[in-house]
Amino acid sequence: MPLSDPIRYGANYVPSAGWFHSWLDLSLDAVRRDFQDLASIGLDHVRVFPVWPWIQPNRATIRQRGVEDLLAVIDVAAEFGLSVAVDLLQGHLSSFDFLPSWVLTWHRRSLFTDRAVRDGLAAYADRLARAVATRGNVFAVTLGNEVNNLYPSNPTTPEASTAWAAELVDLVRSAAPGLLALHSLYDATWYDPEHPFSPTDNVDLGDLTTVHSWVFNGVSAIDGPLGPATVGHADYLVELAAATSLDPARPVWLQEIGAPLPDVPEAAAAEFVRRTLDTVTANPALWGVTWWCSHDLDRSLADFPEREYDLGLFTVDHHPKPAAKELAAIIGERRRRTGGRRPALRCEVDLRTEPGRRAEVAPGSAFHTRWVRLRETGPVAIVAGDRAGDPGHLATRGIDTVLTQE
Repeated sequence: MPLSDPIRYGANYVPSAGWFHSWLDLSLDAVRRDFQDLASIGLDHVRVFPVWPWIQPNRATIRQRGVEDLLAVIDVAAEFGLSVAVDLLQGHLSSFDFLPSWVLTWHRRSLFTDRAVRDGLAAYADRLARAVATRGNVFAVTLGNEVNNLYPSNPTTPEASTAWAAELVDLVRSAAPGLLALHSLYDATWYDPEHPFSPTDNVDLGDLTTVHSWVFNGVSAIDGPLGPATVGHADYLVELAAATSLDPARPVWLQEIGAPLPDVPEAAAAEFVRRTLDTVTANPALWGVTWWCSHDLDRSLADFPEREYDLGLFTVDHHPKPAAKELAAIIGERRRRTGGRRPALRCEVDLRTEPGRRAEVAPGSAFHTRWVRLRETGPVAIVAGDRAGDPGHLATRGIDTVLTQE
């Protein structure tokens, strides 16, 4: 990323009243109050999540009212100077899956491999992408929220997963050529050697790479809420993504990051925000940071995992939490990027061609442990083995020396 480009800061929008069920009985006044909260701490964008089965309840039916509700929320964001990224396929939200009846019950079909489902999804994606492209404050369309969470209940293979996403990305680009078309996956794609969604799906498909950093994946168990493995995890994922891409200038969006209980106790949340963003905002590949999430979840709602209730920057009654205040301070300090050359740690695992070796870069692996130790003294890139000998690749990524693991 050019140093002149500002870092983007935003929030994943979780409505304060009624969670995502609020789409069923939309109150624009409630949305307006929520977006006022986000603008008050200096955020510039929101990522919004219309719920797929409520807009396309039948494969041949797309509800115009659902489309209009989405556009109305986008328009409210514009009132507060917020740009909008729209996720299409929800899909998976906060441990719940939302799938229409026409892919369930006796119809049971895989989203990723069944041609009829894929055709239905294509119609849905085309309709929504064309609609949101009419709004000047929309900048991106993501296929869905961590669609790989819909596996294994929806069987797939690496080849089918890639073809599914490539088809939809191309469709979004055609329907909304002025917007970023993106693909979103949680971090099993980086760490799980058996996972049928490849690291290359992250870095080859779409107009920039997205990563989701959650410290309950194992890093917080290594050194606690404020240890270097924990606060460095977002930067580590950004580096793995940059190292895997063939394009050394491809930006990486930290599309989800949060401070989950009990991994990050409430008393440590502000310091976790500070240390994590101190680390990752030094990364030249970083496009932006989008916090999960905007508002807490009302405890009158049942059956969520405990950590989901308290992830918000704001409480349900609109009080900013310590993480929100710290994020606001950081935004004031760090809209611009910091330059400078840095060393890189050579990774002998080629995640492009050796996805079966993903465990060798997972949290707690020898490679990860070495990178964390080096990162404590300053920014450290990751460079894949073959690309370590490419002067142009290294120069574009600001790398001046290449270190080996041992």
